[in-house]
Amino acid sequence: MLNDFKEFALRGNVVDMAVGIIIGAAFGGIVNSLVADVIMPPIGLLLGKTDFSNIFMVLKESSTLPGPYLTIADAKKAGAITMNIGLFINTVINFIILAFAIFMVIRSLNAMKRKQEAPSSAPTTKECPFCCSTVAIKAVRCPHCTAELKG
Repeated sequence: MLNDFKEFALRGNVVDMAVGIIIGAAFGGIVNSLVADVIMPPIGLLLGKTDFSNIFMVLKESSTLPGPYLTIADAKKAGAITMNIGLFINTVINFIILAFAIFMVIRSLNAMKRKQEAPSSAPTTKECPFCCSTVAIKAVRCPHCTAELKG
């Protein structure tokens, strides 16, 4: 059983998948930072200094510490129930950027594969000089007129 597990775990595609998941998680952190720290501040500034991460709606105030609450953290600390619209907007933007980045990576990998798989431009046929028929490049005799062909 231990040998079977070792064979499974060390199989190439399992190791590749594990590396992909680890890199994907790190890439997700980069995208989150890109959205939260680079993209959203200028958008918030354009929309009147709105901080998307603190757009929320109080569904039920805390019975011990009533609102108003300035931030989601204040509302959560007080025990209020909130609908976090801004965090959802940030998550959607994260997803769109991440999906686009993955699309671009896959697209470039597919383009490289197509270049590698492109058929060679070496000819596979030649013309018989006697009867002008098309014959295989390796043929030593024309199948149509039976003339001997030079290499």
